[in-house]
Amino acid sequence: MCEPLKGRIAYFLTYYHKVHNSYGRAAIRVDDKDAVCFSWIDMYYQRRDMDKTYIADPSLSWKEAAEANRENWDKNGTYCESDFINAVQEFRQMKIDDALNAENYIIKVLAILDRRVGRRTLQKIADSNEYAEYPDWARQFYNLRLKAEGL
Repeated sequence: MCEPLKGRIAYFLTYYHKVHNSYGRAAIRVDDKDAVCFSWIDMYYQRRDMDKTYIADPSLSWKEAAEANRENWDKNGTYCESDFINAVQEFRQMKIDDALNAENYIIKVLAILDRRVGRRTLQKIADSNEYAEYPDWARQFYNLRLKAEGL
């Protein structure tokens, strides 16, 4: 975690063991409030979207149906806790520059909050303003980090 946000940001993950299939929930919390939540409920929204896509075009593979919905899921933050876990696992194996430029917005958020992103890189990000095109749920973390660094 970057120094200015230590104590303000927390990553949260839980599983509800008494619920069928031990579904869970992940969140990135800011000042003890969920800023974004990745819930098992979103897994059902993803499945519904994929079913609609697959019914409209049965020639698509399951993976292609998921990719056809990716833009909408990215925009709305329609991710379940396993999407968060997979992103964290992938992020932990990446160089920070690769993570900042990843296609996965969860990875981008993890990267912008990481202490390995220094002021020069943050200044480049602020100057390019590319993050302004990111979905609201992701952009809030860029704004938070840049503000915390006085940029």
